[in-house]
Amino acid sequence: MHHVVEQVDLIRGDLSLEGTAYAGGAGVIKTKKCLDGTRIETLAEIVGWIQNTDENAPRILWLHGQAGRGKSAIAHTLALWLKDAGGFGSCFCFSRERQAEHREEKIFTTIARDLADHDPAFRRALADVLAKDHSLKTTSDVTEQWEKLILEPMLKVSSTMIGNMVVVVDALDESGPVGSRTHILSVLASRANNLPRNIRIFITSRPLPDIQHSLGSAPHVKATCLDDVSTESTEHDILLYVSEKLGHLPDIGDTEVRKISQKADSLFEWARLACDYIKPNTASGATVKERYDEVVSLQSEGGRSLLDVTYMAILETAVPKSGKGLERYCSVMHQVLITFEPLPMAALNGMRKCLPNKHDHYDVFVILEFMSPVLGGILDYTSPVRPLHASFYDFLTDHSRSGIYFIDTSCPGDLAVSTLQILHDELRFNICGLESSYLSNAEVADLSDRIAKNILPHLSYSCQFWSQHLEKTIFNVPLAQLVKDFVGSEKFLFWLEAMSLLSRIGNAATALISAAKWLLNQGDFKDTLELVEDGVRFIDIFHGGISHSAPHVYVSALPFLPVKKRLSQMVMPKFSSLARVVGRLEYWNSAQLLGLEGHTNAVCSVAFSPDGSWIGSGSVDKTLRIWDAERGVQIGNHFEGHTDEVWSVAFSPDGKRIVSSSKDKAVRVWDTEGGVQIGSYLEGHTEGVTSVAFSPDGKRIVSGSLDKTLRIWDAERRVQIGSHLEGHTDKVFSVAFSPDGKRIVSGSRDRTVRVWDAERGVQIGRHLEGHIDAAFSVVFSPDGKRIVSGSVDKTVRVWDAERGVQIGSHLEGHTDAVFSVAFSPDGKKIVSGSLDKTVRHTDAVFSVAISADGKSIVSGLEDNMVRAWDVNVCEDNINGPVPPDTADVIKPHHICFSSISSHALCDDEQLFGGPSWEGGESQIQSVKLYHDGWIRGPKCRLLLWIPVSVRYPLYSMWTKAVIPKGCCIELDLSKMVHGPKWHQCYKPVL
Repeated sequence: MHHVVEQVDLIRGDLSLEGTAYAGGAGVIKTKKCLDGTRIETLAEIVGWIQNTDENAPRILWLHGQAGRGKSAIAHTLALWLKDAGGFGSCFCFSRERQAEHREEKIFTTIARDLADHDPAFRRALADVLAKDHSLKTTSDVTEQWEKLILEPMLKVSSTMIGNMVVVVDALDESGPVGSRTHILSVLASRANNLPRNIRIFITSRPLPDIQHSLGSAPHVKATCLDDVSTESTEHDILLYVSEKLGHLPDIGDTEVRKISQKADSLFEWARLACDYIKPNTASGATVKERYDEVVSLQSEGGRSLLDVTYMAILETAVPKSGKGLERYCSVMHQVLITFEPLPMAALNGMRKCLPNKHDHYDVFVILEFMSPVLGGILDYTSPVRPLHASFYDFLTDHSRSGIYFIDTSCPGDLAVSTLQILHDELRFNICGLESSYLSNAEVADLSDRIAKNILPHLSYSCQFWSQHLEKTIFNVPLAQLVKDFVGSEKFLFWLEAMSLLSRIGNAATALISAAKWLLNQGDFKDTLELVEDGVRFIDIFHGGISHSAPHVYVSALPFLPVKKRLSQMVMPKFSSLARVVGRLEYWNSAQLLGLEGHTNAVCSVAFSPDGSWIGSGSVDKTLRIWDAERGVQIGNHFEGHTDEVWSVAFSPDGKRIVSSSKDKAVRVWDTEGGVQIGSYLEGHTEGVTSVAFSPDGKRIVSGSLDKTLRIWDAERRVQIGSHLEGHTDKVFSVAFSPDGKRIVSGSRDRTVRVWDAERGVQIGRHLEGHIDAAFSVVFSPDGKRIVSGSVDKTVRVWDAERGVQIGSHLEGHTDAVFSVAFSPDGKKIVSGSLDKTVRHTDAVFSVAISADGKSIVSGLEDNMVRAWDVNVCEDNINGPVPPDTADVIKPHHICFSSISSHALCDDEQLFGGPSWEGGESQIQSVKLYHDGWIRGPKCRLLLWIPVSVRYPLYSMWTKAVIPKGCCIELDLSKMVHGPKWHQCYKPVL
């Protein structure tokens, strides 16, 4: 029966693939295809490769060539042909002006969804994978995307496919900086050879060094260069193109067409540019014939290419060489080029109206009117304004090529001022007029239409990118005052509401962190910095609720805002009729300082940096992450490289490196600042590496493995020192250096703890016996005189490191396996984490560590979270009342989260759809507290979201008694507005 239910769920739910990351707008575009009858030879060669049934046929065809050769046109033509002929899988296009979207992080999730749309068998196989691991829907790990979402389902269903299926990837060189495509290239170069023979990938790009290095020599990649296509064939195609574009004009005959085609010198982009320039209505004051004569008279000169000469000619016609016209050109084109995503003219004008200099408040059409040969979006006001070809961007940003028309994109301009002013002027409460707080954003049927009407492109852009413009601008007081006005008012909450509606809450904390760095050490704006830091914490704690439903920025988050925080003092006077925490929270939860969310699977290991400012974590999701221990936010991107679960992490004594070990048998060393692996990984263990540690001087690394051995490595040269250390008769689970670096301690499944001479690589004395099950974690005391061990036998034992005997009796209290132990810096306290969910938690605790000052504990959990705790609040254990089972229900008219019955929810009939609940089927419908923190009513109506930090010590209808009194959070819901009345919570002070 259970199996049948799973299958029904799969058919009804998971087959929709809802929630899987998708790069919108990255698909095929009909207007980019080749002119009919052109590129016949090249397309025929590509089709021949697709139809090749040889088992050893290359799985990838890489088409490369210099800018302007027509690579993208071929890619789009091929994709459209495949759609008609069959065999189309996906078309994924990179674009320079869309780099801010980070399409590279969604490449294989997008392709997987496209493949699922075109092949039912693949959809079923993909749905099966996602049903087992929902985190794969949003992972940015490109390698994992490939392995799980492309290769695994493809291998299952390829034998049932008829014919070949092709994936087209266009303009890979426009993904962004080299680092943006490193992992993509790694996958294509080293893993794509495992594709079934009927699956092909077609790639276009310029031959940039990193792409050439990865794809140029791979045996499963066929490289074809457009520069090598015969001149005769290319000239024939260009002739057809020019004839199609200009042949109908009265002053253009066969001779003129032929001259333009010959002058193009096999460069399609120049032919397109020349045709657009010659066509009527692209500029005033000259006839078609005069434009033609101007174009054919152009000559390459002074080392300039014909393309550059043509760009210069177009600009000289459209823009004066001096004066106000040139100044305005520079201002407008600077705005066009430095925006992080292209904007239509109306949005560009909307942003210019908020520039600080009133002389800049002119219509951009005045400048852009005659630039349609080189810019898109000029003739169509709804399309974004952007360079039609990457070569024009390169021309404008190279002073040696563009001269007086050069645009310096390193200069930030005034867009930080403009975006912040727009936020201040145009953000408002309930901006999209949402009628009910019971619905998630996804459940608002016409939300996209509401957003288009109320959050115009220039406001949407400002919400998403104000901080990126800010961080590029040198600190100045007027701009800092704009930041203060924004974060120091309810506009901050309105911004979070808009970001929720735009599905961009995930970027909000990053934006504020950038602002905090910009404000750092600016004494006059210390209060503003405090507000920004409160904002970061606010987003971190309430992310789960406010990202799901915009009204709950106010309904669910504000009630839990600590009253003594500056953010609360600033916004709360303008809001009322909310749920109220009985007794009020004064500060952020004092025991659990941080809940660090980011890992998509269980956290196996955590560590403090030596100065306590950073926390490192390793996870089953194959990544490492570094967190700011003060602000509780991730620093930079996660570290990718391991191909399996990361089991252990440790910082070097200077904090500049972090070492990790994995189930993949490798030990890797990383640069903590740069987030990159240092050299090659340390290879030698024959099974997964469970534990790693740096020596106190940072020169050595010790590792323990399931292969029953320990190994010592030179941390600088990344080579093994001497032979491996043998003695354990079963898997080694934990290793650690003594404070003087002369000894190493290890714990094993063989139930023993052993001490080793770190110089000679031999065991010192007899092994320490006492545990009756695996010794899972071991560590030396700060003075090196004691060793503490935690075991699967549920005990913690302390040993005399010199004499090799147990000190006193074992420490009891845990009710399940002890996975991790650590000493406080003064050696007076021991912290332990267990499978019994204590240090204490609601999920298994896999790893614990104490900061260097002894004030904080960090723990890694099965629930994918990293948490930091205040030691002084947690002397005995860190735990809370067990939450109710989600099967328990609250009866209608008795929705109460307080020991005082008058605190019950008012107007609760709204939640049940009106008074009709008193009879019929509605009577048995329930209100449930779900494990994701939502209190939901009938039909999954959203009532309130409870943050993790107070979710478990929360008083509810299931609470029978509270001992001691007052240890639970209680809520007064008697004045709370909700559902259709939610918007009454905002009462602006006039």
